[in-house]
Amino acid sequence: MAAYPHPIIAREGWPFLAASVAAAAAVGWLAGWWWSVPIWVWVLFVLQFFRDPARAVPGDRSTVVAPADGRIVAVEKAQDPYLKRTATKLSVFMNVFNVHSNRAPVDGEVREAWYDAGAFMNAALDKASLRNERNALWLRADAGPDVVCVQVAGLIARRILCYAKPGDRLARGERFGFIRFGSRVDLYLPPEARVRVELGQKVSAGATIMAEL
Repeated sequence: MAAYPHPIIAREGWPFLAASVAAAAAVGWLAGWWWSVPIWVWVLFVLQFFRDPARAVPGDRSTVVAPADGRIVAVEKAQDPYLKRTATKLSVFMNVFNVHSNRAPVDGEVREAWYDAGAFMNAALDKASLRNERNALWLRADAGPDVVCVQVAGLIARRILCYAKPGDRLARGERFGFIRFGSRVDLYLPPEARVRVELGQKVSAGATIMAEL
């Protein structure tokens, strides 16, 4: 999959930003600039939500980096529902103020992808991993192990975007998707993976080391 060039504002936000600026300008022109102030505040929110900064990616092929910006809400042993194995589950919760670009956690090949149209409950809850709308990628890491990365929609998230498909190769930290307006990303790693994060820790997509394979 071709690398995305990381403009200041993610391409997914361009239509929202254009529509918001047009609405603010129209209200300001027709009704007066004071009436347009709330819409300009919304424009600022859109700008911060869809920001997409470039990141320096640490480590080597055995390194697992954060697939999303946010806060660690799960570090636990769990059953991987996709590869049917015992795994270490790491979950990152994204609120509306986090960057929402999703990035590949490892160097490797996409072996399979699964999409499930589920519910829309609070993504900070553990049960959201199995009940909410979600898109999962099975990655065969260059370091050897299998890693599953799951984009999970949240309470107000209504669109999961994933640009990777089976057969694609992803580089660690490469942008592969986006989730709009609050969500989470789960990682299922082999039990022997050495975890480098803890509950409550803030992480940055592509820049924070989550584990080592």
